[in-house]
Amino acid sequence: MKRSQIILFTVFIVITGFIYLTLMSNRKEDSKKLKSEDSTVFVPVREVKNRIRQMSITSYGQITPNTELIVSFEVQGELLKRSNGALKPGSKFKKGDVLYQLDNSEAYWSLSSRKTALNNILLNCMPDIEIEFPDETKKWIDYLAELKPKLLLPELPQMSPKERMFLTTRNFLTEYYNIKSAEARMQKYNWIAPFSGTVVEVYAEPGSVVNPGAQVAKIAEIGDYEVKVPIGLDELEIYSSQNSALFTDANGKEIGAGKILRISDVINQQTQSADVYYSIKPLKDTKIYHGLFVNVSINQKAEKETMALPRVAVNDNQVRILDEGKLVKQSILIVGSKPDTVFVTGLNNGQFVLLEQVEEKEDKVKYEGVER
Repeated sequence: MKRSQIILFTVFIVITGFIYLTLMSNRKEDSKKLKSEDSTVFVPVREVKNRIRQMSITSYGQITPNTELIVSFEVQGELLKRSNGALKPGSKFKKGDVLYQLDNSEAYWSLSSRKTALNNILLNCMPDIEIEFPDETKKWIDYLAELKPKLLLPELPQMSPKERMFLTTRNFLTEYYNIKSAEARMQKYNWIAPFSGTVVEVYAEPGSVVNPGAQVAKIAEIGDYEVKVPIGLDELEIYSSQNSALFTDANGKEIGAGKILRISDVINQQTQSADVYYSIKPLKDTKIYHGLFVNVSINQKAEKETMALPRVAVNDNQVRILDEGKLVKQSILIVGSKPDTVFVTGLNNGQFVLLEQVEEKEDKVKYEGVER
């Protein structure tokens, strides 16, 4: 290669490298500018200025049955199909209805066999009874006639101490009481409704084998309800002094009234509230349902220092506070509301609260508030 060509090639390489380095330098500066521009996120906030407001004393609660039971058996067996239709969630029943039955055929025939054996024991005792207790022979012959394998054991006749001792040595009384115990156990193959109610949940279907203690269904008594209402500690005394309350549905329609049944001594650590339980009597031509959420109000107003916020600012009884460029969650308590506004306590004057839910960025992002 000629000297002039080498010089030209070298000059070309130098110029190309200079251009490349210049372009990369400009690209890094542009990237830094973009990152600098993206590092600040503007969010709508409102300065907390608590004001004294006269609030209606209201809370919320859920209707639950006074009596709710889990159906289970003390014995094992195959769950039988009901002759009048399977029980499903929402099915109603009356007190005394046989809700569920287990197949007891094996236990039944075993019990019949034991009664036959008991009959034989007494038959073997009869010759000795005729000798030792001749005046009592007819009594035991009559008892033998009543002792049938397919019927419940008849009650024992009156016995003298000497008779009782004699039958005990022949193992008659021991087997008699064992059979009485087995008869009582036979009744446990049927589950009879202790009240009129409705089926809440079903856990086992006909044909499945049910083990002792296994859950078959959940039932609840109908027509006898209560309302569980969480009340903040600052309002608990007001509610307890007003024994009665009115209940409205989500649309504000009055559906019933009730009185305090009991107040729990246990405090919810997250909400710092105590559960107050009310009876509830529906208004005429009004129906109430298990699980329905209701608003609870008492005939009294209270003055509270509150802050008004849009509903979208609150999520799960928490808001987010703008603190030195960071978003920090803070718990609050809702004490009143309007269609699009809630009145809350728990915020300090001078704080800046976020007015809407925003997706939080990475830790390096700085938030700046725009007051509204």
